[in-house]
Amino acid sequence: MPDYSFEQAAKTSGFKYVCGVDEAGRGPLAGPVCAAAVILPENLEIEGLNDSKKISEKKREALFDVIVEKAIDYHIAFGSVEEIEEHNILNATYFAMNRAINGLKQVDFALIDGNRIPTDIKVQCATIVKGDSKSMSIAAASILAKVTRDRLLLEYDKKYPLYEFKKHKGYGTKLHTDRIIQHGPCEIHRLSFLKNILGEK
Repeated sequence: MPDYSFEQAAKTSGFKYVCGVDEAGRGPLAGPVCAAAVILPENLEIEGLNDSKKISEKKREALFDVIVEKAIDYHIAFGSVEEIEEHNILNATYFAMNRAINGLKQVDFALIDGNRIPTDIKVQCATIVKGDSKSMSIAAASILAKVTRDRLLLEYDKKYPLYEFKKHKGYGTKLHTDRIIQHGPCEIHRLSFLKNILGEK
């Protein structure tokens, strides 16, 4: 279960505003990638907070409201489909993470899920592999990013009902790939992710 040991270590080193950063949506075939940065009050207890992939959609929705209410600060940002296509998914993820961090009012250190430091980051940082199950602020960021992206895909479902985004959130399920083959891609599909599905080289 996540705790505040990483945040406390950063504060012991002299940093005051320590945020956790995580993303959602690197793997899907459609829609943007989303990132969130969160600063939590020191030792705030949030019951059930964990890696967003390990808890139910209903629980994530409830935790989203708690995090938004109790966080010292948070910011949520996207890397667009156009940026994914032009710059690749890794760089689009970095864009989203930087936007999330830069959207905070005050921040001097970032704890980032994964093992890569985003390019052009403007604050000191540390990466934590599987950080969303180790750091409370990264776990909180994972919830905000996941819920925000899922809500966006529900809006896309209304605009592009042929693809049933509400059922798969843009991920490459059999239903989704069947609909792409049947109807062709729409404007929110990541064409670079569809080459195998569409038989392109």
